[in-house]
Amino acid sequence: MSRTKLILLGAGTPNAEPDACGPSSAVIVDDRAYLVDFGDGVVRQAAKAFRMGIDALNPKELKVAFSTHLHSDHTTGLADLIFTPWVLERDCPLKLFGPAGLADMAENVTKAYSIDMDFRINGFEKANGVGYKTQVTEITSGVVYQDELVKVEAFPAYHGTLECYSYKFTTPDKLIVISGDTCPSETMVEKAKGCDILLHEVFYAAGLAQRLPKWQKYHSEVHTSSTDLGRMAARIQPGQLITYHRIYHTEVQQNKINIEAHLKEREYAILEEIKAEYSGAVCNGHDLDVFL
Repeated sequence: MSRTKLILLGAGTPNAEPDACGPSSAVIVDDRAYLVDFGDGVVRQAAKAFRMGIDALNPKELKVAFSTHLHSDHTTGLADLIFTPWVLERDCPLKLFGPAGLADMAENVTKAYSIDMDFRINGFEKANGVGYKTQVTEITSGVVYQDELVKVEAFPAYHGTLECYSYKFTTPDKLIVISGDTCPSETMVEKAKGCDILLHEVFYAAGLAQRLPKWQKYHSEVHTSSTDLGRMAARIQPGQLITYHRIYHTEVQQNKINIEAHLKEREYAILEEIKAEYSGAVCNGHDLDVFL
């Protein structure tokens, strides 16, 4: 039986898609969870996975998380991740790893809830005085975390002018790479080569021409097209390629058409574009999918 699993807690983008929470995933090794990003809904998604039988995602056991970058869709769940597990009796500080600015973000989020903390600690609840705290490590490239179950390496992702990282998890039986937001890079090809699972962002290549010129320029420079992802995967040869943070290049916030069917068509088209360049195993990841 595999000791390592990857669970998608949220596969979404900044679009408020009802069926795709903000970007977040969890690498599970034995009885421990290691989160990558914390988009909206992160703790409730973990609770759903816990009910599915994944004990490591009991919300009070969420203790270690890695940030790829500080864009809002990847971080709006930080308050949730700090406070909800504490209310549920997490009894140690939350360890956070990520780019410069993460410490300020965590500090300011915590300050914003000072009234709540005071009431919970000094009021009727008598909550513990440590579970809401954070221990933040602002990282550079290299091995950023290691324990007896996992080694985590951060390497550069290329997403405009933001400081961004992808993460490579080495466990007793798996090598998992999670891209975060990035354009194609030789760094990804080098670091992910031969991995068991590659979780990678993507946009619909054929749909790009339907966008305004400013968005064509933006997406082509800071994200990865399905065609380019297929070409990279052909060189990387992962055991499984999984897409998330899919940008469909269509108006998601509309109710004049069957938007669910429309997005399914674009999901299929994304896979076809990848498969035109890559013959290996590939699928589109969705919230609460589990990969072994």
